[in-house]
Amino acid sequence: IPKSSYVSLKIYSILGREIATLINTHEKPGEYSINYRPENLASGIYIYKLTAGSFVQSKKLILLK
Repeated sequence: IPKSSYVSLKIYSILGREIATLINTHEKPGEYSINYRPENLASGIYIYKLTAGSFVQSKKLILLK
């Protein structure tokens, strides 16, 4: 039985301010998807940070409206 691990997906402004927390829970290994409609955000550059167990990844996100 695969163990679950803590999973977090957060969106930050380019200045480092946390904008949204999309996922903040324990999940079992697998593929997941999420729909996020940033209707209250302006076009621009944001950073997303994905944490899953000991894995951490941050990447740039460009929002165009």
